[in-house]
Amino acid sequence: MDDRIEDLRERRERAAKGGGEDRIQSQHDKGKMTARERIDYFLDDGTFHEFDRFRTHRNHTFGMEEKQIPGDGVVTGYGEVNGRKTFVFAHDFTVFGGSLGEVFAEKVCKVMDKAMDVGAPVVGLNDSAGARIQEGVASLGGFAEIFRRNTEASGVIPQISAIMGPCAGGAVYSPAITDFTFMVKDTSHMFITGPDVIETVTGEEVSFEELGGAVTHSSTSGVAHFAE
Repeated sequence: MDDRIEDLRERRERAAKGGGEDRIQSQHDKGKMTARERIDYFLDDGTFHEFDRFRTHRNHTFGMEEKQIPGDGVVTGYGEVNGRKTFVFAHDFTVFGGSLGEVFAEKVCKVMDKAMDVGAPVVGLNDSAGARIQEGVASLGGFAEIFRRNTEASGVIPQISAIMGPCAGGAVYSPAITDFTFMVKDTSHMFITGPDVIETVTGEEVSFEELGGAVTHSSTSGVAHFAE
């Protein structure tokens, strides 16, 4: 029994470190919190109940079988905000750049389903590179499952998105169709594809801020409702 308890403790500690100390420090150097720090800051103290902390991806291509990280790049669960039950997921940029794979999507869908079951708000703290290319169509299918839930939840429960870092591709489709979208000035970006691809395809040079910054989306495109 003692061995099992120690194993569980070690697994919990590994999950808490996400992609490791170096990547956590990189987040901090950019003025960004980690996924767990964001959830701790957002929810009332001591109210967070986590789902699927130890789940890992099922991919065995491109050497991914050797890169098993508990949680698979997203922290999910529920807690309280000013005493009100709220479901939440936070992309962990320290794990594969917060990219979405099949298991990652299943975790997010579970949170959304639970929120619908009890009629509680769901809040997404987004910081993701988009689809996890190593998982190919399974990753794209995961996004489709999330989008379907966005439409089913529309008008039924509040859906709130906070863009906390550089989000691209599939990672911005979902926030764009939620009820309220917040962006962090100078740190967050939303775009389908980045400036380098835009220049290659169209020849146009555009900066990250011009293409998908908080000011652009809150004053020009209308995708974001608040910029802080």
